[in-house]
Amino acid sequence: MRKILLFLIFILCIAFSHAQDTSFFKQDTLQLTLANAESIFLNNNLELIAQKYSIDSARATVITAKLYDNPDFSFSNALYNSQTHHFFDPEESVQVSQLIRLAGKRNKAIELAKSGISIAQFQFYDLLRTLRFMLRNDFYNIYFLEQSSKLYQIEISSLQKLVPAFEDEVKKGYMAPVDALRIKSQLYTLQAEYDNLRVNIDNIQNEVKVLIRANPSSFIVPEVQPSGFNNDLVAQSNYQALVDSAIVNRPDLKGLNANIEFSNYNLNLQKAFAKPDITIGVSYDRLGSYVQDYNAIGISLPLPLFNRNQGNIRNAKIQTEISKVQYENGLERVKNDVTTNYITALRSEKLLLGFDPTFEDNMKNLIEQVTINFQKKNITLLQFLDFYESYKQNVLQMNQLKFNKMSALEQLNFSIGKIIFNQ
Repeated sequence: MRKILLFLIFILCIAFSHAQDTSFFKQDTLQLTLANAESIFLNNNLELIAQKYSIDSARATVITAKLYDNPDFSFSNALYNSQTHHFFDPEESVQVSQLIRLAGKRNKAIELAKSGISIAQFQFYDLLRTLRFMLRNDFYNIYFLEQSSKLYQIEISSLQKLVPAFEDEVKKGYMAPVDALRIKSQLYTLQAEYDNLRVNIDNIQNEVKVLIRANPSSFIVPEVQPSGFNNDLVAQSNYQALVDSAIVNRPDLKGLNANIEFSNYNLNLQKAFAKPDITIGVSYDRLGSYVQDYNAIGISLPLPLFNRNQGNIRNAKIQTEISKVQYENGLERVKNDVTTNYITALRSEKLLLGFDPTFEDNMKNLIEQVTINFQKKNITLLQFLDFYESYKQNVLQMNQLKFNKMSALEQLNFSIGKIIFNQ
């Protein structure tokens, strides 16, 4: 009896342990609208926070550029007098000097540093543009993949109910075993496809959770208004106005323009370095000069006979030309980006608008009737499976077309540098 009791306790412990293991990981549902997701993203994204520090770092260089050079101070005292044989005789000398920069070097250095702030800011806004596009595109992708997931859940649930019924029919001799096997095979195919779909969703979920710093165990459920899928906003927009808007708004293009300014400021500074600075100083010597308590004022400057900063000036001129070419290349890239994405979005929009708006509802009603008629044996197994496969492909294709349109609009927003569509 004691052995039986111990065995039961052992079994209960294993069962309890297994229950704890399976319930250890729980996902919390996180329902988000696109506006909510963007708000969290702006406050929490670590890449944006890190990039903001780069702006602060650039501002620190301005503080450094504004500082004046420190004066130089020197003091000397006689260590040993060979005549009197005394250490530290009263002979001592003091000198104070100050470097004075000419040709506006300090102001030019300040302008250069301020230009560096602009570049850092545009880099931040370009990173923001890129990450926001990823967030918005992933948001819509999750939504439409979840719609496809619901289709799989419905079809799998229906077939799971049919399989036991068909197996009973086979046992009673009312159905051929091959027909039951065909249904079971279709069920396994759907389950495998559904599993691959969930893996895809999980990967995109992971990317979104990193972007907004959500809890790793959370499950994001996008809230989207379907009414915005069937419109012709792209067709109504003005192409040239979109291109002009991109030229004004694209932060990467602004950054290239800021590089031109930076190069010009650097060229001015290098030209200023070709002009010498002066050093003014005062000195005092107690016993080491022709008179006691000698004091003097002096000035020194290097003679620009050989080094007139020629190499750095030429390099600065080359960098200026390079920055101009890079801006022209960036401008052409922006125009082409907008054109390509405009054409893609327009094509996706026209394709989706070409579908009958009642098509999806009609297909849903049709598959319901097909299921009922199959259960009543009014249609064959092959017809039933053919209808089911056709319905699945149509729903998946429609979800993909809707996502393609929303993604194309987001690509167009990204190429413009401003949220114009899908606001």
